[in-house]
Amino acid sequence: MMRVGIIGASGMAGSAIYKLAVTKPELNVTGIVRNENKAREILGNDAQILSGDIFALNDSLLSRFDVIVDAYGTSPENADRQTRLAEKLVSLARKNKIRLIFILGAGSLKTGADEHLFVEDIAKMPGSEKWINTPRQQLKELQYLETITDIDWVGISPSATFEAGPATSYIVGKDRLLFNEQKESKVSTGTVAEVVVNEILVPRHHRERITVVNEE
Repeated sequence: MMRVGIIGASGMAGSAIYKLAVTKPELNVTGIVRNENKAREILGNDAQILSGDIFALNDSLLSRFDVIVDAYGTSPENADRQTRLAEKLVSLARKNKIRLIFILGAGSLKTGADEHLFVEDIAKMPGSEKWINTPRQQLKELQYLETITDIDWVGISPSATFEAGPATSYIVGKDRLLFNEQKESKVSTGTVAEVVVNEILVPRHHRERITVVNEE
């Protein structure tokens, strides 16, 4: 049985991934969370939980996993922790041959005829100065991961709109912001969960970032 740890399992993306992963008999799933009580309210009292500050957790607690999914979320002012956590996980994976799956942001995707980064469009949105640090730091996280060639990792970027909802049929891409036939760039948590769990069960992507959009 494959042992899977999901960091941020009580968050929007992490909880959807956890709930789908625990339905797979091949997977032994643990949610890695800051607040155990909150996690049990979201995931159920029978959820397998490892609680604590992810930066303070001893490596021995994390080294038992075959796959770690990083769905860590934080406030914009602390968004630099995204890359710090990636560095911690890469170091752990080097020692223990753990596969890493990162939930990244859409800001690092290319868009438009000139293929500019979508984070440039985000920066022009009204009020974005309050939270623009998050996509900017997620871009730095991807840039860091792209320098890593000695472990097995994959990053998954959502579409422009990432919202709670069930899985639908979907389209997978690589480095460009995707749009469906309705000219919408949106993806649901259920779809992202399906992509992640499928990637855990049957690895298809290695040392690269992919992106996904709902077809409908």
